[in-house]
Amino acid sequence: MMLKLFSIAILRGLKKKGIHHPTPIQIQGIPTILSGRDMIGIAFTGSGKTLVFTLPVIMFCLEQEKRLPFSKREGPYGLIICPSRELARQTHGILEYYCRLLQEDSSPLLRCALCIGGMSVKEQMETIRHGVHMMVATPGRLMDLLQKKMVSLDICRYLALDEADRMIDMGFEGDIRTIFSYFKGQRQTLLFSATMPKKIQNFAKSALVKPVTINVGRAGAASLDVIQEVEYVKEEAKMVYLLECLQKTPPPVLIFAEKKADVDAIHEYLLLKGVEAVAIHGGKDQEERTKAIEAFREGKKDVLVATDVASKGLDFPAIQHVINYDMPEEIENYGGELGGQRCGLDPNPWAVGQRICSLSLQCTVSAVPGAQETQVSPRPSSTRPVMSRC
Repeated sequence: MMLKLFSIAILRGLKKKGIHHPTPIQIQGIPTILSGRDMIGIAFTGSGKTLVFTLPVIMFCLEQEKRLPFSKREGPYGLIICPSRELARQTHGILEYYCRLLQEDSSPLLRCALCIGGMSVKEQMETIRHGVHMMVATPGRLMDLLQKKMVSLDICRYLALDEADRMIDMGFEGDIRTIFSYFKGQRQTLLFSATMPKKIQNFAKSALVKPVTINVGRAGAASLDVIQEVEYVKEEAKMVYLLECLQKTPPPVLIFAEKKADVDAIHEYLLLKGVEAVAIHGGKDQEERTKAIEAFREGKKDVLVATDVASKGLDFPAIQHVINYDMPEEIENYGGELGGQRCGLDPNPWAVGQRICSLSLQCTVSAVPGAQETQVSPRPSSTRPVMSRC
């Protein structure tokens, strides 16, 4: 029944991506968002949550454009904030994909801006000057544009915070609260998180209004059917053992390390041993990170070495194997790293850690008690004011 909410163009796009049935978070989350309610979505990485907030914002913006076409410098109506450039770029690509399909199906053109560090501000402003329906941004670049009055949130009525736990951990809480102050009207706020520690709960209480909470599985849990193997290895032998693991593991392989220095050291060692590897972390420039991700995703490179922050939320559908070079400082991050692939795959991670054990994890998925699938029409919180064009 939920699929009836979308146009034929979007349904065709979903099928092209191999998505034939909605996941639990999509079944419960999309109707909730379309009803206009604030929402907290707690789901493991790889649960399909990105579509939960991207498809509704497209529908809301399409309805607004049909009512009253956007003029130059107007917008955004919908805003999505992500913790990292890579995740923002990936989310922007999803929006562009479905907007393009709608346009090919004779729907009005919907414009989406990407505002992240490492890109030319002039290039980003060129898109915004034409009027944008949606914007995907990182907190730092968005704050900069707002303070310089290069972007306005006067008509923005839809806000989605993706990987909110990660943003708070990275110290962006102050920036996000400041961004809230730039909204002029009532907004619908969505908060998505893989974990729900006390600090996120406190943040949500002040940021959302009577939100519906949808919890799919245990917060911070790994994806379904993940086989975990933990090996005890002395510090001085870890690099050699890592190479042994790679030699008996078919590519592509994703390797996590906690420190940037470790990422660089592993990358250099693997290159020295003839392994086709690339690396990403926050110390590398945007162009270098983008090229590395594209090469890995396209199969040109066999191994991607990354810090958790740099790769958080990225979608690599073909990955079957994940190696944790060391255990994350917080156990929630470990669960997120294991679940970093698209829902439905069967990753087989290795953990080069400090314990001897063998784990077989089974996760259960539970929906919101008493919730039912319902067909509802998009119901934005309000229509944008015409006077904002003046």
